[in-house]
Amino acid sequence: MHTFAELSKTFDNHFNHRLFPEKPERLYDAAQYILDLGGKRVRPVAVLLAQEMFASLKTDALHAATAIELFHNFSLIHDDIMDKAPLRRGKDTVHSRYGESTALLAGDVMLVRAYEQFSMLDAGCRQQAFELFNRTASEVCEGQQMDMDFEQETDVNMEQYVQMITLKTSVLLAACMQMGALIGGASSACQEHLYAFGKNLGIAFQIQDDYLDAFGNPEKFGKQVGGDIQANKKTFLLIHALQTADMHTRQKLEILLSGNDAGKVEAVLAIFKACGVDAWAETEKAAYTELALDHLRQVNVDDAQKEQMLLLVNYLMNRES
Repeated sequence: MHTFAELSKTFDNHFNHRLFPEKPERLYDAAQYILDLGGKRVRPVAVLLAQEMFASLKTDALHAATAIELFHNFSLIHDDIMDKAPLRRGKDTVHSRYGESTALLAGDVMLVRAYEQFSMLDAGCRQQAFELFNRTASEVCEGQQMDMDFEQETDVNMEQYVQMITLKTSVLLAACMQMGALIGGASSACQEHLYAFGKNLGIAFQIQDDYLDAFGNPEKFGKQVGGDIQANKKTFLLIHALQTADMHTRQKLEILLSGNDAGKVEAVLAIFKACGVDAWAETEKAAYTELALDHLRQVNVDDAQKEQMLLLVNYLMNRES
């Protein structure tokens, strides 16, 4: 079985070339631009890792991984437009550089290319892969809508937020795990455990992301620190602070969120620290990580076949960007 680093290199060699025609230049340059920004490529490599738990690496896994990475970047382009985000991976977002209309079209054509990749899969797994991808893509859109709806709502509880994050973020990682297992010929039970592994790992991943948005190093994080606070986005940290703060502190927090003063981010972060949300986030992240690992333990392969997944978990939960 290959290491994560080796599979990353394999995927990069397969993926890192121009995937779009030259004309119309502005459209396809915009689509290629976000791919050239790089990124961790965690999701496509997760497909390859999961597939190699059950069989030697197959070309179908590379097609599925490419489709997943195209879909992920399609969603990032559209998310950045909706969030009015100026930076992605430390660089201008697609809409900042090319304009919103071209960015929307660039995202759309990436989704088309993703479906083309799935159409290349072997007939034995193609239909199941399509069904898994279609369900996942719809759920990601549902989660994004919930996320935007929450920006206008004053009372979002933790259960609602976890449901939103599950749809917006973690089902895609879960689908990567199941997709790889499916292509590798795994049993339904193993596929289900790997899906649950990915889902819980994805929630832990989002807790880490929320934490980094508030407390991360901006040079390492690659995005605007405090962006969620400025946009009044509901996050694990904000919801926990609202639920645990005393009445006076909660009122102060709500007043800060209702405005956009110059010192808003710093003032909200001070409240977060006073409420202990940074330590709470670490505990919650650990709990979801353990749930994920419990499902990984139940996948019916040798421990040696799980080693790279365990290293992936360690990497994701200790990242700074």
